[in-house]
Amino acid sequence: MKALSLLLVALPAAAQMFSGGPALDEAISKAVTEGLIPGAVLVVGHNGQVVYHKAYGSRALVPEREAMTEDTIFDAASLTKVIATTSSMMRLVGDGKVRINDRVTVYLPEFQGGKSEITVRDLMTHFSGLRPDLDMPPTWRGYDTGIKLALADKPVNPPGAKFVYSDINFILLGEIVHRVSGKTLADFARDEVFAPAGMRESTFNPPVSWMPRIAPTELDGARPLRGVVHDPTSRAMAGVAGHAGLFTTAADLSRFATMMLNLGEIDGQRVFSPLVVTKFTTPQTPADQPILRGLGWDIDSPFSSNRGELFPLGSFGHTGFTGTSIWIDPASKSYVILLTNSVHPHVGKSITSLRARVATIAAASIGVAPNGVTLSGYNETIVGAGLRRAVARNGQVKNGIDVLAAENFATLRGKRIGLITNHTGRLADGRRNVDAMKSAGIDVRVLFTPEHGIAGKRDDEKISNQVDEVSGVPIVSLYNEKTRRPTEAMLANVDALVYDIQDVGARFYTYSCTLLNTLEEAGKNKKEYFVLDRPNPITGVKVEGPMIDRDLESFVGCFEMPLRHGLTFGELAQMMNGERKIGATLKVVKMSGWQRGDWFDSTAQTWIDPSPNMRSLNAALLYPGVAMLEYSKNYSVGRGTDAPFEQIGADWIRGPELARALNGRLIPGVRVYATKFLPVSSNFAGKFIEGVRFVVTDREAFDSTRFGLEIAYAISKLYPGKLDIEASRRLIGDRAVVEAMKAAEDPRSTVTRMDSSVRGFLDIRARYLIY
Repeated sequence: MKALSLLLVALPAAAQMFSGGPALDEAISKAVTEGLIPGAVLVVGHNGQVVYHKAYGSRALVPEREAMTEDTIFDAASLTKVIATTSSMMRLVGDGKVRINDRVTVYLPEFQGGKSEITVRDLMTHFSGLRPDLDMPPTWRGYDTGIKLALADKPVNPPGAKFVYSDINFILLGEIVHRVSGKTLADFARDEVFAPAGMRESTFNPPVSWMPRIAPTELDGARPLRGVVHDPTSRAMAGVAGHAGLFTTAADLSRFATMMLNLGEIDGQRVFSPLVVTKFTTPQTPADQPILRGLGWDIDSPFSSNRGELFPLGSFGHTGFTGTSIWIDPASKSYVILLTNSVHPHVGKSITSLRARVATIAAASIGVAPNGVTLSGYNETIVGAGLRRAVARNGQVKNGIDVLAAENFATLRGKRIGLITNHTGRLADGRRNVDAMKSAGIDVRVLFTPEHGIAGKRDDEKISNQVDEVSGVPIVSLYNEKTRRPTEAMLANVDALVYDIQDVGARFYTYSCTLLNTLEEAGKNKKEYFVLDRPNPITGVKVEGPMIDRDLESFVGCFEMPLRHGLTFGELAQMMNGERKIGATLKVVKMSGWQRGDWFDSTAQTWIDPSPNMRSLNAALLYPGVAMLEYSKNYSVGRGTDAPFEQIGADWIRGPELARALNGRLIPGVRVYATKFLPVSSNFAGKFIEGVRFVVTDREAFDSTRFGLEIAYAISKLYPGKLDIEASRRLIGDRAVVEAMKAAEDPRSTVTRMDSSVRGFLDIRARYLIY
């Protein structure tokens, strides 16, 4: 704080030359006023000088309001990855004690049983294939326990194949620092990085004397966490871990950024070799991937929103979940540090847009040409994990029902079962789940069925209760004019509900609302709930918006998630149970052999149409985008034809011109051609109509929901007023997106705006991932 203040006093001309102050004040003050953040501290540096440094709003809101000050100490969250862990690795690499391309087992011999191909580079670039985080729950405690879990965690993808942002990667890197140096990460970073750089207020587990200046985070009971790391995994590891745990100030981070811009030197003190700085901050990710990451540092990825719109490729930075961020641009010799505690007093607010605006204003106000560098990014519209060009896999996946059957259904034995299922609930050998359970002596008392009925052939709500002809078990419909959830009377004779239905990975596929309704009733009536997990056929890595507004929730969208959620139903059930605080006694019977990047064709399973019009994997992939518009009455999405959701049409569409318009948009991963078709049911039944048919040319690059926006855009341009977008508002789910579609806004802009809310979902989703 004192160093920065003196610098501002000594260099008033530099501060006066920086013109962005008023715009930055307006953007951040608005975020405070609107309740997006309690407060913030901002530092902008240029050419070795601090040109803007200011505190805004409040440091704390509860239990008492406290003003934010420039010397506030923040829980840095994932900035720990770059400021502490990556920097420690830079020292070890520069000293020749660690090699980036070595296998992790060179330093952690017990990792993956000593047989892993994962390298240090894979950990540092998030291409290891490891999951996002360790499981919490079950509850565990201790640094050694966390390391043991990380060492044993099984990859879900081959190394180098997919970008998956993972805390586990940096937990392992922190342990590499520990073992190679003989010091804890906290001690090594302090001695070898922070002290030489003059960073006197950066530490793990800050002392009690710092407490009054620490910005609190989320409420833990009645009082907020303060001086205790917010991240639950790091907290379980006693506050010192490679992915989170660092506390720091804007002043210290300003010194760090200055040192990095000086290629490792500050105040005559050499912290890193210039070549090491260059190595770690230039692209180190696989050449065939669109994700650009350095070693630890973000350069151009779905997570680099804090670069803003103007800082060029070649700049680098990182963000932290609590609201912290740093971006450094060597070309203009500038940096932007924005520190907030946006998780105080509650988690759930995304500051992605604020970070981007602040960086853009700062970059524009610096007013220097970036040394001939003109690229300012090409990954700005990728949503989710940016997982592309995946390596195809031939797996052998066993569903939860098969895993349970292999144990002779021991978990269900002695319980009266209510089985929620339909025609997709089959074992690998073709037997129905109810028949297999009955044969094993399991007491199945009732079958509950979702939309389309037990046989999966009905397309209306007039599905009455009946008796299963083979097993003799009563069937109760949960999709009719009166009943969408089991009543207390229906559950009186069961001890547990078991859910076993194949989903397609889209929010408005009603099986997810049947899942939520039955889970809620299980919690309310104190019944155990089991989910027999099955694959997400369109992968568990692609997450695409829009999110759903609460006032647009219905039976085609009843939970806060994007159109393409990237979850299995076991994971979704955990998320519903946790986020809605249902309190059900939930157990997920996990699949065996499934990996997050698997498409259905990687599972070696037989496709069973999940519903009458869902007839192929291609249809399932197109469905989230194509079906978002199908409530328009004068428009066909191919129902009643041999290719539902793979074509669209209407009596007012001219196929060749619509195909030309869509192909002219150069939409990644898909081509379009004109067609004519005759629906035998649904809209335009018995009438030949023109339309277009879709060919997915690259499913890894294809964004289903952007495609839906592109269809609406092209139709609105060619046939204004013909498509009733408002009628499909509950399918689309986001009022702002509905209005953008009605206004024929460019879909690329809409996708970029949706990005913020989807990132908030991703943060929450990460807590519930199983695979």
